[in-house]
Amino acid sequence: MHKPDTAPPRLVMRGIVKRFPGTLANDGAELIVRPGETHCLLGENGAGKSTLMKILAGSYRPDEGEILLDGEPVELTGPQAGLAHGIAVIYQELDLVPDLTVAQNLLLGHAPSRGPFVRRARRAALAREAVDRVGGDFDVDTPVRDLPIAAQQLTAIAKALTADARIIVMDEPSATLGETDLRRVFEVIRSLTAQGRSVIYISHRLEEVLEIGDRATVLRDGRTVAVRDLAGTTADRLVDDMIGRATALTGTTDRPRPEGPPLLDIAAVRSPGLVDVSGIQVRAGEIVGLAGLGGAGRTTLLKALFGDSRAAVSVTLDGAPVRLRSPAAAVRAGLALVPESRKEQGLMPGLSVSRNAAVAALSAPPWLAPRGRGRRLSAPVLDGLGVRCSSPDQPVGKLSGGNQQKVVLAKWITKGSLKVLLLDEPTRGLDVGAKADLYRQVRALADQGVAVLLASSELGELTANADRIWVLHEGRNVACFDPRTTDENDIAHTVVTGTVPAGATTARATPPGAPS
Repeated sequence: MHKPDTAPPRLVMRGIVKRFPGTLANDGAELIVRPGETHCLLGENGAGKSTLMKILAGSYRPDEGEILLDGEPVELTGPQAGLAHGIAVIYQELDLVPDLTVAQNLLLGHAPSRGPFVRRARRAALAREAVDRVGGDFDVDTPVRDLPIAAQQLTAIAKALTADARIIVMDEPSATLGETDLRRVFEVIRSLTAQGRSVIYISHRLEEVLEIGDRATVLRDGRTVAVRDLAGTTADRLVDDMIGRATALTGTTDRPRPEGPPLLDIAAVRSPGLVDVSGIQVRAGEIVGLAGLGGAGRTTLLKALFGDSRAAVSVTLDGAPVRLRSPAAAVRAGLALVPESRKEQGLMPGLSVSRNAAVAALSAPPWLAPRGRGRRLSAPVLDGLGVRCSSPDQPVGKLSGGNQQKVVLAKWITKGSLKVLLLDEPTRGLDVGAKADLYRQVRALADQGVAVLLASSELGELTANADRIWVLHEGRNVACFDPRTTDENDIAHTVVTGTVPAGATTARATPPGAPS
């Protein structure tokens, strides 16, 4: 596919800068999209793609830069402003109301009416017309929650059409679709661009990008590093753009390599359509990294091990089988999880530092337990971790991100009997100093014999701190690398493509229960 480049741009995003505490998400990013074009937006996790699209949607305001639509400068002050300018974003977590019907979702906020009453027949007719345009064959009076995921995806696209969108952003549309359903979505994309609409397509699957895209913009570290005409580009060229070319290995851990049998032996973790992992072992004192793109299954795996999902889990701990049917069972077995979203899942922001740090050790709910007991239990741990707060009674939500993360760690250390520490994106949102401090604490726990399973989108952090790195790709663990002897770019290539290089360890090459 290739569109002529004579048409003036439909969209120009120029010099876009967006800062968050401790993070420069976009650093002068640029994106130019033409009418009738499928433009792919590529980059590793954390490259700045989502932030740039949220700025385009009006969800974020840029700190610097300008946006032009059909040559005219625009200021997108909110999501409604984005919709008013003809910009529709179809997120991976579809922005639909499950309990409403297809027709109600499609015309939510702009249904045809006569006075205060909705013209239901007219609404159904308009909805039917939009669904027909995207090739849907389902009843528009069906509640969205009763539709298969492919039909929900088509509903989200039809919703963009009812809003008369001229720019449609699709964020990982294939993540939940089978091959047949993806073909239908591709047909819809081609019909949309044939009408002169512009599609921005975000995907980690490069074979899809090369099939459906006209051009691609590649982001790295918040900057635009390449714009490629996909008709003359290879997947390897795009991978090189995404990961860059380092001249040497990044720093690797200098800790003594742990020996002995595995403390945690993951024979199998399976959840249909989400994760199918086997043959991962972690020794006492070992830090094993989990690398992968968004949706690769890292969070699903860690939640399953912590008993927080319906996955089928077969695990031995210290040589004995364990049943991890709930977080409470996992905690009793000696597992602890530091979740990706510390504020929503790891802490109670309105309660004090000491109550949060002692919550796992207290037999009563933290808001009922005596304040003095929580302080006594947590004080030495908080001191040891170097948590900075005005007092133990300060609300934990008032602390910096790095100190909040330390309090999540303190919660499990205060409880004691910690055998396995599961870390999911532990440094997200932290500045460089806070990241280094956190990893010092993690290494100290490993030095005490704790087995650590560390999921991170920052491959450099994994190569610098992990003893081994497993790569997850589309729900499966495909290869294991020794960062002391493997170039980071080779690991990154497997992260992006799922291709296993010669000589890499695979799950199928490591029998469950055997030292890896």
